[in-house]
Amino acid sequence: MSETQRPASGDGFTQAAGTQLALYALVAMVVLAAIMALLSFAIGDSSASGGGAIDAERNAITITLRQEPPQLDATRSTDAASFAVLGHVMEGLISYDQKGQLIPGVAERWEIREDGATFWLRDDALWSDGKPVTAADFVFAWRRVVDPATASQYAFITYPIQNAEAITNGDLPPTTLGVRAANERRLEVDFQQPTPYFDKLVAFITFLPLRQDFFESTNGRYAADADMMLYNGPYLLSEWVHGASMRWTKNPLYWNDEKGFLDEIDIAYITTDVNAKLNLFKDAQIADTDLVAPMLPEAMERRWHIDRFMDGTVFFLEFNHRDGRVTKNKNFRKAMQLAQDPSELVYKVLKEAAYIPAESLFPSWIRGAQELLRREHPPTKHEMNLAKAREHLELARQELGLDDFPPIVLLSGDTPVSTLSAEYYQELFKRNLGLEVRIDLQTFKQRLAKMTSGEFDLVLSGWGPDYDDALTFGDLFSSWNLNNRGRYDSADMDANIRIAQSELDPVKRSAAFGEIQRISYEDVVILPMYERGWSFVVDPRLDGLIRRAVGPEVDYTYAKIRSASQNGDE
Repeated sequence: MSETQRPASGDGFTQAAGTQLALYALVAMVVLAAIMALLSFAIGDSSASGGGAIDAERNAITITLRQEPPQLDATRSTDAASFAVLGHVMEGLISYDQKGQLIPGVAERWEIREDGATFWLRDDALWSDGKPVTAADFVFAWRRVVDPATASQYAFITYPIQNAEAITNGDLPPTTLGVRAANERRLEVDFQQPTPYFDKLVAFITFLPLRQDFFESTNGRYAADADMMLYNGPYLLSEWVHGASMRWTKNPLYWNDEKGFLDEIDIAYITTDVNAKLNLFKDAQIADTDLVAPMLPEAMERRWHIDRFMDGTVFFLEFNHRDGRVTKNKNFRKAMQLAQDPSELVYKVLKEAAYIPAESLFPSWIRGAQELLRREHPPTKHEMNLAKAREHLELARQELGLDDFPPIVLLSGDTPVSTLSAEYYQELFKRNLGLEVRIDLQTFKQRLAKMTSGEFDLVLSGWGPDYDDALTFGDLFSSWNLNNRGRYDSADMDANIRIAQSELDPVKRSAAFGEIQRISYEDVVILPMYERGWSFVVDPRLDGLIRRAVGPEVDYTYAKIRSASQNGDE
C-alpha cells in the first residue's frame, strides 16, 4: 500500500503491552508507593476511571491518526490512513489473528484450487443495519473494483481472477468477471491463472464486500461521511469530523466475540506532529504514540517501556519515466544512483534507531522459496562513485541535447522525516552533480494526487505490504499497475512479473523475483532509501495492542483495558 503501511523481526507482528504494579499485600505498601509515584510522573494520572487515554468506566480509549483518511470506499482506497480505519470497521472473507496468521472472517471456510476458489460464508455475518452479508455483496464489490469507471488504482490486485485485466482495460464488461454467488452463502471464483496465494490476497482491503442497494442509495456519496457507509467489522464509524476527529464504537452485530473488546475508540486528534502526540501521551490523553530519535533519551529517563518493530515498508525515490521528463533518461537516473548512498541518509541524517538502509525494492524480511529472498537472490551491492556519476550525467546531457539541466522537481510529503529527507537530497544532488532540485512539499492527500497525475520528476515514496507474499512488492512496477506512479514500462520487467504471478514451482518463482530485483537496480527504476521501523510506547493499562506488517499497521481489535487484578502481571 502507498506509504504505510511494517514483519517485525520476520514474524509479521509485534504485540505491545505495558505493565503497572498494584497493591497485593499490606507489607508491599512502601515499595508500591514509590513505583506508583514513578508511573504517575511517566504517564500522568493512572486512575482506573479517570478518562483521557484510558477510561475503564466507559471501556474506552483515546488515540490519534497520522492523517485524515482520504478514501474510505474500499474499492478505491490506496493508502495506509484509510486502511487503518477500514481494518477496524470492515471485514473481508479472511482476517488475521494476533500472530498475523490467516483466520476465518466472513468466510467460515474456503478451498483454493488450481483453477479457482470457493468460499463458504457464515450465517451470522451481518451488516450494521442487521441484514446478512451475502456472496452477492462480494460479487458487486469486486466488479466495481475492475470497472474502468471506478478507476481503482488497485484493480491490478484482482488480475488473478478470470477476465479481471481485460475488464479493467475496457475489453469486457464487469459482469464477465470470474466471480459468482452460487447462493447467498457460497462464493465461487474462477482464476485466470493458478494463484496459490489467493487466500492471502482476499484478506486485503480491496476485496471487502459492498452492498449494492445501500451503495446506490447514497447517490454518489458513499463513504463521504460516517452515515454514508455500512459496516460489518468489530467497530462502527459513529462520528467523523473531517480533518479533526473520529469515533469508533463497538458493533453489537459483529459475529466474533474474540475481537472488538473495547466499547469505544476515540480518535481525538488527527496529526503528524510527533511532538504534540508526545505531550498528549505524557499528559495521559492518548493511549500510545510513536517516538522519533530525539525523544528516546527523555523516554528512557521516564523509564517508559519502549517497543520497536519493523513495519515492513520500504521507502524510495521514485523517478518519473514519462516522456518529456529528464528522469526518463537512463544515464540521468544512473548518475543520481551513483551520487548517493542510503547509509548516509539513515545513519547521518535521519538517525532513527528503528530504520535500516534499503538495499532493494524488496525489504529484508520478504521470503523466497525456502528462506529469505535476499539470501536466495542477493541484491546488487551498491557503491557510491562520483566520477562515474558525473560521466553518466554528461552522457545524459548530450543525449537530451541540453546545455544545462532544468530544475528537478522533488515531490515530498510534509512530515518531519520527509522534509528532512527532501532537504538532504536537494543539497546532495547540488553538491555532487550540480543539479538544482526544487522541493514541492505537499500534504499527504495532495502528494498522493500529484503522484497519480505525474506532477513530479522525483517523489519520496514508500510501499508497504498488502499481503504476505513477495509479489506485493514484485508487481509494483508492472506497466499495468496504476500504483506505478512514474509509469515505468519494461517488457522484461513485465515478463518476469507474469512468471511470478502464475508459476507454481517456488524455486522458479523466487528466481523471477530475483530478476525483478536485478532489473529495478540496473534500469534504475527507483533509488532505495530505507526500511522503516518504529519506536513506540503504550499506556501500561492497555493490553493487546498489535503492530502489524501485513494488515492495519496499528490494530486495536484485540486490545483490552487491563483490570485491577491484572496489574503487575508480566
